[in-house]
Amino acid sequence: MMMRSDRNFRFQLGRSLGLACALALCFAPTAAHACACGCGVFDVGTSAMLPTGPGGMIAVEYDYQDQNHNWSGSSIAPSANNGDKEIRTDFITTELQEMFNPSWGLNVEVPYDQRYFTTTGGASGNDIVSQSWSTLGDLRIRGEYTGFSADLSSGISFGLKLPTGEYTHNDAYDDIDRDSEIGTGTTDILFGGYKRGAFPGASGLSWFSQGILDVPLAKRDRYIPGDEVDAAFGIYPTGLRLGRLEITPEAQVKLSYRSEDGGTQASNPVSSGYRRLLIAPGLEAHLHPFMVYTDVELPVYQHFTGNQLAARVLFKLSMAVMF
Repeated sequence: MMMRSDRNFRFQLGRSLGLACALALCFAPTAAHACACGCGVFDVGTSAMLPTGPGGMIAVEYDYQDQNHNWSGSSIAPSANNGDKEIRTDFITTELQEMFNPSWGLNVEVPYDQRYFTTTGGASGNDIVSQSWSTLGDLRIRGEYTGFSADLSSGISFGLKLPTGEYTHNDAYDDIDRDSEIGTGTTDILFGGYKRGAFPGASGLSWFSQGILDVPLAKRDRYIPGDEVDAAFGIYPTGLRLGRLEITPEAQVKLSYRSEDGGTQASNPVSSGYRRLLIAPGLEAHLHPFMVYTDVELPVYQHFTGNQLAARVLFKLSMAVMF
């Protein structure tokens, strides 16, 4: 019986990882963009946010990255090769998730972002100019289905990203390109899935995998962002407690792919699109009904088309209340 259980576990884990990787590779051309930063990678990971049964959750998430060094291909490139010098963004997202029953639920994310952008432009075209602005981002609404098994160990999500974010912010010299706007101006289809389980024979050690696909439906004002897929795989121990406080360290690997932007308002020559592999050690603290999660995301491999600004590290902090 134990050998059969191990084989079933290895099959389920392999199938889950294979599906996530296949999904990622299918949408992994040599391009990227969208919110100028590939911020979709913040939407995967954090196993505690996956549905566990009927009930609701309200969460506030803060994400941060500072894209301040030029990258071309798979290596750092001279700053002089890129007219953009820095894109620093604070992402604040309010999330509501409600599981109406063990099978069906709804998830709504409302982002508000602050961006600081330095580029080459101005009256002469060669001045170093900076802009700082804050605005509502693109709203996300997704349905959740978790009825594949009684333990809710797998599920899918499907929905839309709506063009609620500003995509026309600019100065007198049009120094802000469409790929550096907070909003994309497009309506996107969202599709995702997750799978989690426990390692047999490894008491208290569990795993999860998750992926999200974002596909814009049509151009908006001669611009369409590239398709994006983000996936995560993580392992974590369970049962670590200090009194009523449950503490869960997590080790994660994240994959992020984005295809080329399209339309005449896309960068020319092409400087959009990437492939990234990140490691993300994290820590979760859960004192029912409250939960806090934080991680640090470190790129270990990345390949950018053209010259693009990259961040050396990304940060994530989420605080939630379950009800």
